[in-house]
Amino acid sequence: MYKIIVTKVLTKKFLLKGTAMKKCNSLQEVRDEIDKIDMQLVDLISERSHLIRQAAAFKNSVDEVKAEDRIDDIMQRVRKRAIELNINPNMISELFTIMIDEMVETEISEFRNDGKF
Repeated sequence: MYKIIVTKVLTKKFLLKGTAMKKCNSLQEVRDEIDKIDMQLVDLISERSHLIRQAAAFKNSVDEVKAEDRIDDIMQRVRKRAIELNINPNMISELFTIMIDEMVETEISEFRNDGKF
């Protein structure tokens, strides 16, 4: 039992370790850090979008493109992660819903352009 508790605590610390916040000394420094993160977010969304376009080539129907089970899994994972990081899971759900909806539309377009639909 003790080992399980220690493992959970260490796991949580490990998960949160990568999100250590820099201690800023001015409002400008805070804003500069936020700007860096914003650019990283855009870069990651772009990377995700390119992978979504690739995924269309492996699918045979619009239903496969929509992949509702996959979307449900993603939403559960990101909500869980938000809770672990002590941020609002509803905000994360809304952001991911917007992103996924747009990317599904992109993937459907790619699917149609490949002449599969």
